[in-house]
Amino acid sequence: MDFSKFLDDDFDVKDWINTAFRAGSKEAAAAKVDGHAATLVMKLQLFIQEVNHALEETSHQALQNMPKVLRDVEALKQEASFLKEQMILVKEDIKKFEQDTAQSMQVLVEIDQVKSRMQLAAESLQEADKWSTLSADIEETFKTQDVVLISNKLSGMQNSLMMLVDTPDYSEKCVHLEALKNRLEALASPQVMAALTSQSVEQAKVFVKVFLEIDRMPQLLAYYYKYHKLQLLAGWQELCQSDLPLDRQLTGLYDALLGAWHTQIQWTAQVFTNPHEVVTVLLIQTLGGLVPSLPECLGSALERAGPETELSRLLEIFDTTAHFAKGLEMALLSHLHEPNLVKVMELVEVVYGPYKPYQLKYGDMEERNLLIQISAVPLEHGEVIDCVQELNHSVSKLFGLASTAIDRCIRFTNGLGTCGLLTALKSLFAKYVSDFTSTLQSIRKRCKLDDIPPNALFQEDWSAFQNSIRIIATCGELLRQCGDFEQQLANRILSMAGRYLPDSYCPRSLISFQDSILTDKKSTAKNPWQEYNYFQKDNPAEYASLMEVLYTLKEKGASSHNLLSASRAALTRLNQQAHQLAFDSVFLRIKQQLLLVSKMDSWSTAGIGETLTDDLPTFSLTPLEYISNIGQYIMSLPLNLEPFVTQEDSALELALHAGKLPFPPEQGDELPELDNMADHWLGSIARATMQTYCDVILQIPELSPHSTRQLTTDIDYLTNVMDALGLQPSRLLQNIVTLLKTKPEDYRQAARGLPRRLTSTIATMRGLAY
Repeated sequence: MDFSKFLDDDFDVKDWINTAFRAGSKEAAAAKVDGHAATLVMKLQLFIQEVNHALEETSHQALQNMPKVLRDVEALKQEASFLKEQMILVKEDIKKFEQDTAQSMQVLVEIDQVKSRMQLAAESLQEADKWSTLSADIEETFKTQDVVLISNKLSGMQNSLMMLVDTPDYSEKCVHLEALKNRLEALASPQVMAALTSQSVEQAKVFVKVFLEIDRMPQLLAYYYKYHKLQLLAGWQELCQSDLPLDRQLTGLYDALLGAWHTQIQWTAQVFTNPHEVVTVLLIQTLGGLVPSLPECLGSALERAGPETELSRLLEIFDTTAHFAKGLEMALLSHLHEPNLVKVMELVEVVYGPYKPYQLKYGDMEERNLLIQISAVPLEHGEVIDCVQELNHSVSKLFGLASTAIDRCIRFTNGLGTCGLLTALKSLFAKYVSDFTSTLQSIRKRCKLDDIPPNALFQEDWSAFQNSIRIIATCGELLRQCGDFEQQLANRILSMAGRYLPDSYCPRSLISFQDSILTDKKSTAKNPWQEYNYFQKDNPAEYASLMEVLYTLKEKGASSHNLLSASRAALTRLNQQAHQLAFDSVFLRIKQQLLLVSKMDSWSTAGIGETLTDDLPTFSLTPLEYISNIGQYIMSLPLNLEPFVTQEDSALELALHAGKLPFPPEQGDELPELDNMADHWLGSIARATMQTYCDVILQIPELSPHSTRQLTTDIDYLTNVMDALGLQPSRLLQNIVTLLKTKPEDYRQAARGLPRRLTSTIATMRGLAY
């Protein structure tokens, strides 16, 4: 039985009893509940007896031990009181001792100060005397030609001289000491060069110690730089005299420099305390002392390349330098905390410095390169169908050139040349649009859309229209790829050049510009190779423009941008010209027939039977040939416009929705044709037909009564054709046919509410007094 539950703070009698009975559930099931309860009671009574017995024994032991505890407490109290009295006595003794010895301690402190001054004076006198001794012995020491012994003597003289600062001949002594140091340096220089030649670490350590003692460490480093620089420069001159191209020559130079870096780091680490800085300065001096210099070699190489391949040649050479810079960066990366970052920044400047003039004018070079390449893309070639194919093929070539321009910008400028790239791309698209427009004009001339021969036979020719549809599809592909390319351009600019934009930047703010400089310095402290920025100091105006572009892309998002808005607008205008070309190719045949209307002589002559009576029925008249040709031509339009409906071409659909057709619907007209691009075109051509028809009708000088009925018949025929196609006749055409059908006596009444100019013209044509 578990009696530990009685000790719990939240002990519950009922829970304990239920638990005890559940533990004996088998007996309870056998109808022995009362017996189980009696057993529990008996166990509890026995437990109570045990507890009572334990309490009695504990109480008895406590009573027996109480007198002893009281005696121990009393003894402890007496000892504490005695200790307190002793502490008071000790405190008084210390206080009395301090009062008696205070003056004596002050005297001791003063005596110690006097002793220290005397010792210092004695040392100074010894050093001063040492100068005289060393000065007398130095000539004999020089005769030994032992540079270590001589440097020790000179070091002693230098220490002695520090004690003679206030003496009258101090400056003369300084000059004398410097002359002795120069003698020692001249004596040691052949041995230094021999140690550098043999790469002897032990000898080099000796000379480092010697030159440190005489404060001539820069001179020792100068010997080191001179020796290794001569070897590297000689290798460069051999490369320049070879017939290798410049990039191969640079590869040889950079391999030598990287090899020198790794070997000299190991050697200088055993000799100098700052090996990385020493070797970094060696590379800086070597690259700065190349003969011929890298800028001269670059200029010559690009001049030989010519304008067509100038930029690609420059990038080939730059890639060699970038590969070398990457190798140096990796070599320095594991020791970036050790070298002097100022020297590393100088090294970065020296490595990339020859390319800075070309990077600053990258935009001009890229523009020139793109214009040369796009000029080599043929657009006008052979027959019209060949021109259309060339236009279609030119789209991929155009955006291929644009994409490679982005690659070059990132590769050559790390995105800092973005503004120049945007200018070059605008020029590229402007040149392409100009050539495309010229090709469209040439196609118009070949299809004779501008010069309509007056006596040409009417014949249907849909080849020009079909070619125009292909050109419209090409324009749609241009618009689609332009949108995709602009998105790609924004993303790549932001990902590459976005790191130059400080978080605190605000457009055209002086504070933000200063912040950007500070941020640039902080980031340069991390890794100068990654944070090289040639643009900020050399062209701050364009750098500010670049920051604004990056800020706009970052704030508005790369998807809502206007990097190539002018180019997109030019392509949209190009699409509009293609629409006009397609429209003119269809409408040309109709216009050719309509222009004959006002010149027909039959309008002013009397018809057969007109002299008999004016009341002959009009149904006996048939439409003239010109309007029959037009009607048949318009009826064939839906079949030829079918590609708009059946052809699944996203580029064509995009171009059709972006373009606008001439002769838009009149205000207030129902526009069912807008639901379908083919119907939209059919409606535009129909409205152009009716408008042109009205214009030529109003140019007819005179109409006889018979000619009036004939013209009415022609108009009714055209109206029936329009009805058959689900199109409404224009209000002007309806008004004209109304005035033509009106009897002379009812003309004044019918003319009410119509435009006065129209009614006067029709009345004059019919010879009515109005």
